[in-house]
Amino acid sequence: MYGVILGKNPELGRAEFFAFARRFGLKVRPLEESNNWIVFESKPSVERHFRWLGGSLKLIRIVGESEEAIKDLEYARLFTVSLYGRDDWKLWRKLGSEVKRNFKETGPAKFFKPAKVYSMPAELILKGFPEVKDIVFLFRNDGSFLVGETVRVTDPFELKKLDVERPVQRPILSIPPRLARVMVNLTEVKKGKFLDPFCGIGTVLQEFVLQGLPSYGSDRNPERVGEARRNIEWLRREFRVKNSARIEVCDARKLKRCFRERFDAIVTEPYLGKPLKRNPSRGEAIKMANELDRFYYSVFESLADVLKRNGRVVFVFPAYRLRDESIYRKERGWLGKLGFEVLGRYLDYEERHRLIRDIHVIKKRG
Repeated sequence: MYGVILGKNPELGRAEFFAFARRFGLKVRPLEESNNWIVFESKPSVERHFRWLGGSLKLIRIVGESEEAIKDLEYARLFTVSLYGRDDWKLWRKLGSEVKRNFKETGPAKFFKPAKVYSMPAELILKGFPEVKDIVFLFRNDGSFLVGETVRVTDPFELKKLDVERPVQRPILSIPPRLARVMVNLTEVKKGKFLDPFCGIGTVLQEFVLQGLPSYGSDRNPERVGEARRNIEWLRREFRVKNSARIEVCDARKLKRCFRERFDAIVTEPYLGKPLKRNPSRGEAIKMANELDRFYYSVFESLADVLKRNGRVVFVFPAYRLRDESIYRKERGWLGKLGFEVLGRYLDYEERHRLIRDIHVIKKRG
């Protein structure tokens, strides 16, 4: 039995986790869920594949339930304690002391205090994880809890390297590597050809290449294509991967002129409009969305030409935070007319954002 700790966007992280499980054939059976964690049964291979999750922080092996389970934890000289579902430092210290007393039957032990009542992956890695253990308590609403040990964490240093150490960076305009990983999982496609027709500097392509996927990209701006190629060559050197990506100068509305291939999955963030200096009114948001949809309609006509039957598209449409703090998300019935079916929609944003990512998971009907 395992548990997974979801990241800062639990709704998107939950959707990605189950898509990831289907993608890798893990046969996950959910047992319990809370706001920021899921407990499930799965094959042990979930541990090997966990590194490819973008929207989750930790994988936990569940030991048991209640304080009785503490005696079943493996000894560690140095450890920390993470509480989920309770923000209580007195409880944190009490449980940490109980774990320490149990460990002292084997040898000397001490525990360290994280920044919050739970440790973040970066803290654990810097302290020496996995030799340094993270003992996790998952609290239910009724106060009962499960006890486990973290066995895998997302590596924030790898994600940072993919972002800020590559030769070409566009901090405001390019998609975060974390989100690129999430979007690849949302396709549920494990094998096949992958395309990003708005590749920009190549963030999504980097994820394709890292995962060993047959990778294709395009952008209508020759300068962006050159930058993407530089970033992919850097990635191959730094991460010692042998495969690469074919990247072409191409208008996303004319893909069949550039690619003879048929793709199993398309993952992309297109042009989302000009940066907003203020929150728009509802009328302004509708006008901007309608203007962009004329472009997106032509793009999806082109995607239909190069996507296999039942192929998947993970596509970012714009949504808008309005002046009254509500969010405007446009419905796009025209996707159905072009032979596409929307399987899911997920927002990804921070409170300060005026322009919001509305991530669509879409299937081309067979």
